[in-house]
Amino acid sequence: MKQLLNTLYVTTQGAYLARDGEAVAVRVEQETKLRVPIHTLSSIVCFGNVGCSPFLMGLCGERGVALAFLTEHGQFLARVAGPVSGNVLLRREQYRWADRPERAAAVARAVTLAKIANCRTVVLRALRERAEGDGTEELAQAARRLGRLVETVEGTEGIEEIRGHEGDAARVYFGVFGRLIGVPEEEFYFRGRNRRPPLDNMNALLSFVYTLLTHDVTAALEAVGLDPAVGYLHRDRPGRPSLGLDLVEELRPVIADRLTLSLVNRRQVQASGFRKTESGGVTMDDATRKEVLVAYQKRKQEEILHPFLQERAAFGLVPHLQATLLARFIRGDLDGYPSFLWK
Repeated sequence: MKQLLNTLYVTTQGAYLARDGEAVAVRVEQETKLRVPIHTLSSIVCFGNVGCSPFLMGLCGERGVALAFLTEHGQFLARVAGPVSGNVLLRREQYRWADRPERAAAVARAVTLAKIANCRTVVLRALRERAEGDGTEELAQAARRLGRLVETVEGTEGIEEIRGHEGDAARVYFGVFGRLIGVPEEEFYFRGRNRRPPLDNMNALLSFVYTLLTHDVTAALEAVGLDPAVGYLHRDRPGRPSLGLDLVEELRPVIADRLTLSLVNRRQVQASGFRKTESGGVTMDDATRKEVLVAYQKRKQEEILHPFLQERAAFGLVPHLQATLLARFIRGDLDGYPSFLWK
């Protein structure tokens, strides 16, 4: 079983990362504030004005530590990666599958089924916790519609039809997502998904956590030798990790959405930690961002029973386990891709 390693998030503006022997040194104004052994890290994520020495970049590439750069508010900028790992035959087969509609549809169908089923699980959990009449009928109706979409997708062969059903499910799910928020509407209202830039507090929080999850999934795919850019549910687009986004779809409801709802409903984040920019977008302040990062790390350390492998593992290893299962499917070791279905 792969060991869950830490992710180093650097949010201090003006910080500089350097190699210090076999460790990462975080320096601020020439003073070393933190020193982390490289063997304890799976990745490093830098937010905003954070520099990095080429020698540290080389060490990260050599040790397979993913290094990513984001804007201060969490928008992806770039990734630094070392030599491509894994079997070239696996990647060649992945590319061939992308050009075969029936193969692409097999992966897209499995991912979409898991996404819809996991969205339905989130809605049903909220429904069980609600008092009768407190929006319960709307939630129950959404759960029924998502259930019917699961049955529809199971019998859908065409990739374009699968994409259409995935879009329908997203509209149903996000149509009731605001009902899952248990704080006053003026603090965290939700009128549908928006991004680039997010226009309200909840969408800003969702986008930030989705970025963190996408980073973890993309790093996992690279680690097993798959190309994150060549996907099946998401169309190819320059600069987009389409395969990473494929696997993110099945994991978003159970890892990202439940975390954001918990942060808001337990008041671990406050509306005062968000501000609207001149462009109309909403961003988080530094303290709120750090609170989210700590909660995300804790979420990754929680142990779960993997529904297919029937082994206990940390939540943070789920992206790696799913990437490994997808690689085994593409290699022909499995008859189908066992997507992550959460109960």
